[in-house]
Amino acid sequence: MQRRLFSILIVCFVIVTISPVHAQTGKVQYARDILPILSTHCFTCHGPDAKLQKAGLRLDVAETAFKTLKSGNRAVVPGKVKESELLARVHSTEDSERMPPASTKKSLTVTEKQLLKRWIEEGAEYQRHWAFVKPIRFSVPAVKSKEWNRGPIDAFLLDRLQKEGLKPSAEADRFTLARRLAIDLTGLPPTIEMVDRFSNDKRDDAYERYVDDLMKLPAFGERWAQVWLDLARYADSNGYATDSARTIWKYRDWTIGAFNRNLPYDRFTIEQMAGDMLPGATQDQILATAFHRNTLTNDEGGTSDEEFRVAAVVDRVNTTMQVWMGITMACAQCHDHKYDPISQEEYFRMFAILNQSEDSDKSDNSPTTLIITAEDQAKKTVLGGVIAKLEGQLLTADAKLDESQATWEKDKAATDKAPPAIKKILALDPKKRNPAQKVEVTKHYRSTLPEFKPVASQLASSKKEYDAVKGVATPIMKELAVGKQRVTKIHVRGNFLDQSKVVPAGVPTLFHALPKDQTPNRLALANWLVSPDNPLTARVAVNRFWDQIFGLGLVESPDDFGIRGKVSTHPELLDWLSVEFSTTMKWDVQQLLKAIVTSSAYRQSSMVTPALMERDPDNRYLARGPRYRSSAETIRDQSLYTAGLLSPKMYGAPVRPPRPKLGLTSAFGGSTDWETSSGDDKFRRALYTQWRRTTPYPSMTTFDAPARTVCTISRPRTNTPLQALVTLNDPVYVEAAQALGRRMVKDGGATLEAKLTFGFRLCLSRPPRDMELKRLTELFTKAQEQYGKNPKLAQQMATDPIGPLPAGMQAIDMAAWTVVGNVLLNLDETLAKR
Repeated sequence: MQRRLFSILIVCFVIVTISPVHAQTGKVQYARDILPILSTHCFTCHGPDAKLQKAGLRLDVAETAFKTLKSGNRAVVPGKVKESELLARVHSTEDSERMPPASTKKSLTVTEKQLLKRWIEEGAEYQRHWAFVKPIRFSVPAVKSKEWNRGPIDAFLLDRLQKEGLKPSAEADRFTLARRLAIDLTGLPPTIEMVDRFSNDKRDDAYERYVDDLMKLPAFGERWAQVWLDLARYADSNGYATDSARTIWKYRDWTIGAFNRNLPYDRFTIEQMAGDMLPGATQDQILATAFHRNTLTNDEGGTSDEEFRVAAVVDRVNTTMQVWMGITMACAQCHDHKYDPISQEEYFRMFAILNQSEDSDKSDNSPTTLIITAEDQAKKTVLGGVIAKLEGQLLTADAKLDESQATWEKDKAATDKAPPAIKKILALDPKKRNPAQKVEVTKHYRSTLPEFKPVASQLASSKKEYDAVKGVATPIMKELAVGKQRVTKIHVRGNFLDQSKVVPAGVPTLFHALPKDQTPNRLALANWLVSPDNPLTARVAVNRFWDQIFGLGLVESPDDFGIRGKVSTHPELLDWLSVEFSTTMKWDVQQLLKAIVTSSAYRQSSMVTPALMERDPDNRYLARGPRYRSSAETIRDQSLYTAGLLSPKMYGAPVRPPRPKLGLTSAFGGSTDWETSSGDDKFRRALYTQWRRTTPYPSMTTFDAPARTVCTISRPRTNTPLQALVTLNDPVYVEAAQALGRRMVKDGGATLEAKLTFGFRLCLSRPPRDMELKRLTELFTKAQEQYGKNPKLAQQMATDPIGPLPAGMQAIDMAAWTVVGNVLLNLDETLAKR
């Protein structure tokens, strides 16, 4: 047997020696070159999961990979290729010996085998996975192009471009940049006035000024809150089969406000994780903890509250690690992680931290806190003062009135007309009434007297107005009292009914420890997440913002920075930017975004040449500007915005824009249809749309918006015929086309050409080219001719669903303008960021 293995090794050694090497030059690195091979092909059976380490072999740790196994072999012997059983197995041609086993239908490529051989030859040095090591502030590369290099971001990118033999694209024109920036920073296109002001601004810092102006707009917070709400799995319903309504929109509003006031990302983190545990916690900080109350609640009769309470805690563990650290912890709920060195026991140590909140899957979503806005609180304070003043007038000392009141109290016919609460007091012996009861009787009696009627009327009105200003009961996190906290045990195979040993609260030993001077609770966990020792939080945040701007992250697996995740395309830039964000910028989100969007890389034209498409189709190296389809919310919002329909109203309860009525009911008999909101609420930003998990808004899910039953790190970007059917035929988009047509006629100028140019600029920001204007003119003329032959159809096209035509507008003309508006709103350039 050993002789046969030795022969195989010799043959393999010869093959490897004479085969061309395609790996990167220089010393083979475990983290960069070897770990991806082992994690893909070997860790399922020889990884961190102790229960699945076949033959007692674990390959992700040097000590176990080097040790002598029961068979007498050693998988890896540093510097000794012939003695390393790993190489023999991956080169074996016999099914009983080859690794990976034939049953997996996996095999290593020639290049991968060569890398393993070189690695062992060079000493088989192990290194920690790059993402588990604190980021380093790499030196900024010295690149020659002074014109293109506007700062460190450009220097890192240009250095990589030059190594790849690529050159940057030319800068995009001002019209393109004006629209690109507005879409990226606010989720809305710029107005024509904004574009003209920016385009004509000759100052050296015109670009930076435009960026600053966009970030000051309230729409900035709405755009970036939309991204965060996917992570927070925000919805206006409880989920599961009944999916009943949940009132948690105050958290959505908190998120918008946090971005608009540029709350530093570390505080943004701490307040959402443990705002209620901060010393002197404010209403806003307590409200922030609703982040983790977005978990599902099952209020179906007969379900186990404890089962679904545990499910919520599990979700919080998984979401916390995914959102802030890009780590997939979920599989460690049932067993040791198969790839990342995280044990099931460590999973439940973290579970123990989040296992101490009061919520327990109750249908009322308790605990809640009554949230009242500063404006409403100010209103209540004013009204309270008015009420106190009026009551003071009713209670002015007056002996004659006291005597008449005493007489009134003895008159049964008079007191029988009193409200029940007053009757109850009157039934008591006057000597046994407390001061408050005496005041209530006096106020009521005097309010019945003619001379006090005006005061009483004003008092009743003020009280009614005061009572109408109500807070909103919002689910929040609240810790169990000391002495009532839960004991956490490991759930065998993830089953909450089958529990084994008790575990203390903690975090995976793979990372830094919790602060020693703090109780291991949510606040300690929050501080741990934003600690300078945390290797992932800044990287994950920077990568997320980069992904939103460029359409592809520096790490292409934003949901997985673990061993199975993608290696960064620009590791030095990612590390430099992460350190810059957390230290120099002090977690300033707007400063980070400004650094990204003011780079030359961002300003490039997005035109794709055949050479670039062949060399870098996904634009990983950024030799051109970003170009990709906008999000579901942006596509809807910009249609309403350019049409002049979008309401600027912010905050408040969710709204219900038009949606097809299907006549369907849920599993428990309730209709899934809704009545469309009235007035401006019909045209609010998509962010405010009521989000029911079982039936999310259809047109947005068609454009890849999630149901938000779980945390969504990144949305897919699909391209289906259904999407075109939505933007061409959905009543929301038809109404937008009608309104855009009316806007072109009303505000576009005197001539057909002026009107078409105006509409074109509303949608695309730039002036139309001659050929484009010619085609639009032909479109309008042809549509006008066709509708002239069918006045009934023209009337429908011009008014359904928007309503009657304004005075002076003709149905045939407006039907044609609707067609033009519909085409403009459906252009690829409208639907995509370019």
